[in-house]
Amino acid sequence: MGLLKGYTKQEISWMMYDWANSAHSVIIVTILPIFFDSVAECTADSVSSMSTWGYATSIAMAIVALSAPFLGVFGDIRGMRKKLFGIFLGLGVLSVAGLAFTPLMDFTSSTDAAGRVAMFILALYILSTIGFDASCIYYDAFLTDITTEDRMDRVSTLGYGLGYIGGSTIPLVIFLVMNLVGIDMLICLSFIFAFTAVWWLVFSLPLLKNCQQKGGKPYEKGDVGRNIRGVVSTVKEIGRNKPMLIYIIAYFFYIDGVHTVISMSTTYGTNLGLDSTGMLLALLLVQVLGLPFCLLYMKLSAKFGARTMVGVGICVYMFICVFGFFLRSLWQFWVLAVLCATSQGGIQALSRSMFGKLIPDKERSGEFFGFFDIFGKFSSIIGPTLVGIVSATVANSMLTSQGLTAATATAEQVDAINAASSPYGILSILIIVALGGGLYFFLLPKYLKQSGKKL
Repeated sequence: MGLLKGYTKQEISWMMYDWANSAHSVIIVTILPIFFDSVAECTADSVSSMSTWGYATSIAMAIVALSAPFLGVFGDIRGMRKKLFGIFLGLGVLSVAGLAFTPLMDFTSSTDAAGRVAMFILALYILSTIGFDASCIYYDAFLTDITTEDRMDRVSTLGYGLGYIGGSTIPLVIFLVMNLVGIDMLICLSFIFAFTAVWWLVFSLPLLKNCQQKGGKPYEKGDVGRNIRGVVSTVKEIGRNKPMLIYIIAYFFYIDGVHTVISMSTTYGTNLGLDSTGMLLALLLVQVLGLPFCLLYMKLSAKFGARTMVGVGICVYMFICVFGFFLRSLWQFWVLAVLCATSQGGIQALSRSMFGKLIPDKERSGEFFGFFDIFGKFSSIIGPTLVGIVSATVANSMLTSQGLTAATATAEQVDAINAASSPYGILSILIIVALGGGLYFFLLPKYLKQSGKKL
């Protein structure tokens, strides 16, 4: 493949994990919520399934975020990074494989049956998300092992681009084709969840085979306790490193908009009553456009700098939050999809490589990426939780104003209230993105100038 010409075997193997895990990102994060919404409609309390999904996402992110610094520290022990990567990869793959059975379960016979299936889906979704995000801690840490600082922007960005044309596109195309030729939707869902698990595992093998951890201290008795205590000293070290501290706090806020839009988009569209096939075709467009826009970000970052291009991405997502509030029709969802495609991969890839360049001791990259991950995951807790709280609060207020309750409202009334309350949840994300943008644009340059560091 000419696109990979000039990259080393380790760099290509590392990038293939983006190709592998992107199947989870598009199938589990965007299609599973649509299926969950169908199951939730059969439960006793079907009001604001968007908030339930947001809470489940927040629980998964909280578990990873709280454990990330410790997971990262243990990944810096010699020989442990790949082993821990494999453990969490296995957890994610097995959980997604378990989801393949859920569409075949009986969830229409009673509200109790629907409730059990809904809880099973949420449990497997949480476990798969933990496996996905924890494995990415070690995947990100491998970036400093497999390439040099001057190549990080290119390698990181192309990795995201390969994810778009591979795992983000091919499984989705297969699902859409199966659906369009008339195969039963539940059968399609069961197959594609199983296919995603296999895809994720198979294309992770190059990293497991070819990428090696550089450095790292050998394990010694008492290392577990020392490493846990060492997390506190690393916090202090980050606190003294002002450019890293300001950057990671800004990242905490602005990346929230990216993650929340990704995880809540199809749930939001479903609550608005948009056609699910139309939304999935729009998401397919995002994946098709993802690679060229990643390559564009890569070229522009070489000319203008990664910091400038991340700033462009922040501005795009601020506009997306406002545009999403006014979204009411499918064509507008397509416009939103194109807007996301322009910056979704670029802002994440360049944020990752920018942090990699800020790490003072590359042999401790797992430790530092653990903290990077905790900030990224806690932002993913705040966003979906905020969307869930605002959507549920507005929905309950509308119910009360109409003299209704979740038990007395008809299905049509519930749908109308969900459609009317959901935009307020999406708009609330703007607050968080704006906070991150303020730190990024106005405070970070000051400390970078003082330290003499260029990004």
